[in-house]
Amino acid sequence: MDAVEEAELCFPLANDSCTKTRRPRLEATSVYVLLSVISLLTVTLNLLVIVSISHFRQLHGTTNLLLLSLAVSDLLVGLLLMPVEILLYGHCWILGDFACAANFFLGFLLVSASVGNMMLISVDRYMAICDAMFYSTRVSVRRVQLSVCLNWMFSAVHSSWLLRDKLSKPGRFNSCHGECVITVNYADGLVDLFVTFFGPVSVIVVLYTRVFVVAVSQAQAVRSQVKHSGAAMAKKSELKAARTLGVVVVVFLLCSCPYYYFSVVAEDALVAPETAAAQVWLLYLNSCLNPLIYTFFYPWFRKSVRLIVTLKILQPDSCEAKML
Repeated sequence: MDAVEEAELCFPLANDSCTKTRRPRLEATSVYVLLSVISLLTVTLNLLVIVSISHFRQLHGTTNLLLLSLAVSDLLVGLLLMPVEILLYGHCWILGDFACAANFFLGFLLVSASVGNMMLISVDRYMAICDAMFYSTRVSVRRVQLSVCLNWMFSAVHSSWLLRDKLSKPGRFNSCHGECVITVNYADGLVDLFVTFFGPVSVIVVLYTRVFVVAVSQAQAVRSQVKHSGAAMAKKSELKAARTLGVVVVVFLLCSCPYYYFSVVAEDALVAPETAAAQVWLLYLNSCLNPLIYTFFYPWFRKSVRLIVTLKILQPDSCEAKML
């Protein structure tokens, strides 16, 4: 029956072929459509961020350079990694060993760069709020550009080191033809866990907590010196800051924790392929949510989207439009 899963060979003519799972047509179609929509949405949202910041000169600030770098990494996740995961839904790899190694490298690179960008944004927000007097002198465009370049270089070096065996001998970990797997020893996995998760998360949580405390204290100080209308405005600003920072941290943790928990327990526990795939997709989903979290809170983004969608950015001197 169609509702019953049947095992088939990925490559019927190969003696060492892996097996694939045939799922009910309705289930397979629904999953493919859902994953394709997520991939398309990720590409579209991050492309809007990139075009907005790149086109309008008023948005060429230091903070927006970090948002631009984050959008680039998230765009590549939606453009390169998500489509490959859709192909892997049938548990068959048809692109060859080299493409398999390249896919793993891109996965580690882009996720690491995305987390690094988020950490840089938290540092930027900390200095802007907690060290506002010296922000303009200590945070320059050149220093931000250097930080972004170092982040991408570090992510590339870290990913290359982590996948050194896979990159030097593609396919060495495959048990059958049509498989794309990687084995990272426990020590390397532990280092990766601290470098790309515990370390950045600790920095993000500590800095955002400090930012929140300072923002609340500043709001209370302003509220004690103004009339009732001003107090209401300060309270609204305080709640908005709390909501924004809470969403940033909580969504990132919700998307990342299952994947990194799997990377720890995988050595001692048997995890179903469907569960592993769901954890990877949840991690990639953060790239779709990032432009919503970091950008839709800004009025300039909504304005720039209207100009892009209506093709007004094609008009002469549109790059000089007032966005802030």
